[in-house]
Amino acid sequence: MKDYRPECIFVERDVRTSPITKNVLQALPDVPVREVDSSEPLLQASQRQSPKPAQAKRSLILARHKGRFFKPCPAGRTKEGFRNVCCSYFVINYASNCHMECSYCYLQSHLNFPHLLIYANIGDLLTELEEAFAQAPERPFRIGTGELADSLALDPLTQYSVPLVEFFARRHHAVLEFKTKSDCVENLLGLDHRGRTVVSWSLNPECVQQREEHKTATINERLEAAGRCVAAGYPVAFHLDPLIFYEHWERDYEDLIEEIFDRIPPPFLSWISLGSLRMLPGLKQVMRERFPGSRLPLGELVMTGDGKLRYFKPIRVEMYDKVLGWIRSRGPSLPVYACMENGDIWRKVFGCVPQEEELSAKLTSGLIPLNVDGFQH
Repeated sequence: MKDYRPECIFVERDVRTSPITKNVLQALPDVPVREVDSSEPLLQASQRQSPKPAQAKRSLILARHKGRFFKPCPAGRTKEGFRNVCCSYFVINYASNCHMECSYCYLQSHLNFPHLLIYANIGDLLTELEEAFAQAPERPFRIGTGELADSLALDPLTQYSVPLVEFFARRHHAVLEFKTKSDCVENLLGLDHRGRTVVSWSLNPECVQQREEHKTATINERLEAAGRCVAAGYPVAFHLDPLIFYEHWERDYEDLIEEIFDRIPPPFLSWISLGSLRMLPGLKQVMRERFPGSRLPLGELVMTGDGKLRYFKPIRVEMYDKVLGWIRSRGPSLPVYACMENGDIWRKVFGCVPQEEELSAKLTSGLIPLNVDGFQH
């Protein structure tokens, strides 16, 4: 994939000596830099002006995160009378926004500013994690960084992955997940990760990637990056999310699953998650305006109990059931789970509705505690 290169970098004075700031400025020595007391005026101005997101993403802001980095995954949040099955996942919000352009990305209607924002006060992040782990020393944690930004797409500039991998390598009851649509794994390859970091990729058939996942790494590039991580001893995972319903989808997704298992040794596969196309109602209009060639807003979607538009339940069940069968034919014991789906879908596809603790234990079994020797290359 093509590396991101901003036209301007804004640096809050509070983080000018941060190692993350130093990494970015060293990687982009000829990009103009403006030092500011606070990024808030920039963000507020961008909300008033409403520039096109693709244009505004040409500026990068390095700021201090004043809130909490570490939070429960929002999948577990409930609406009145509705609850998705949760897997006790946690998220680290180290950045906001993404320079890649997936037509279906919820960030287009979720974030109220268009800049790329990196929280450079990584020392505060690590301290927060230390405190959270100290409060629950026996609890297993599965933590990802890919909620509000791609985990690795900006890593060639920030090197954010390095201190995080090194931090988690020293923790025996926590696993870090980097979730990406990039092939930016070079910073990971020489680290002593001790198997505590899982590197994962969101995948769709190549035709979907070319039509809907603009500026991302190709499917082949993602799988090649996964192979490099496996060679470096990392466990890897995949997210078939969002599954897209279209003519001949069965053939394309079955081929994709065969390619995954042909190229990645099963002992290094940690899990595969499944999720269907879903969106808040406002995103549909944003997609029409920004991606007029996309077919996704034209699909027949219905409102579900969590306030999102989704495929009709029989379509989702059919897709999950077939994809699960193809996965099971190659990896009978591989953990597979549905992301942001309710108990009725789970019951129809998996035959049961797991408890939160049960699902979390299943996904972390073999990783916590981990036989590190099994992941040495």
